Amino acid sequence: MDKPLKTPPPYPIASVDHALRAAAILQMEGGATVAQLAERLGVARSTAHRILAMLVYRDFAVRGEDRVYRAGPVLELAAHSQSLVSRLRTMALPHLRRVVDLLDETANLIVRTGETVRFIASVECRQALRVGSREGMVFPAHRTTAGLLLLAELTDEELEKVYTPERYRDRPADRPDLSRLRTELRRLRRNDFAVNRERSERGLVAVGVPVRGRDGAALAGLSVSMPSVRYDPQRLRSLVATLETAAHAVEEDLADLTDQP
Repeated sequence: MDKPLKTPPPYPIASVDHALRAAAILQMEGGATVAQLAERLGVARSTAHRILAMLVYRDFAVRGEDRVYRAGPVLELAAHSQSLVSRLRTMALPHLRRVVDLLDETANLIVRTGETVRFIASVECRQALRVGSREGMVFPAHRTTAGLLLLAELTDEELEKVYTPERYRDRPADRPDLSRLRTELRRLRRNDFAVNRERSERGLVAVGVPVRGRDGAALAGLSVSMPSVRYDPQRLRSLVATLETAAHAVEEDLADLTDQP
């Protein structure tokens, strides 16, 4: 069995984790005040202020005259408050919380960039044994539920461009078998949902569905993650139905936002 792709370090440094999460928030969502960041990180405002000051010093953040901190020049993603990622996250969060209320499992929203996916929102469930927040984390697309659903949108030619041998010259073992991947993606196109049994992380099962735009193209993936010991295949149809309801609600909210003058 493959080793897990993401395991917490044996001696985590909370301050470093807070700084990295803060940078990811600014990068993906466009900006935050000291108070907003403190609430998101679960820290005191003084702690959030020190984190932001260091990010500004190292050019990971800039402080505007409106006292809102935004992504700095070091961060590659030029996010702003009305970016697609920001809108997706804003529209999805209430529905992710609803999914957690109904299923009591951790819910996530994921977008794809090239060969990787990023978790842009994650709401943890209340159970003692649970999948923790993956917000801000990046995984190989072909190893995640939502990533597979988003890859299934591509043509064979587009898939080849994502997984060119040149990109994996220094790490050939990481390149997926495209023949097997195409077969799997064809099945996912028919089902319009995906199940990940310990593919990305040992002891974790995830079920996901796409979130689509008006043109029918998948913009993101909405998933629920749980410890494998709690996954019951007989509940799959119910899990998918709950996720599809949430995904459709996100799609409607996005459409309403686009219609606003």
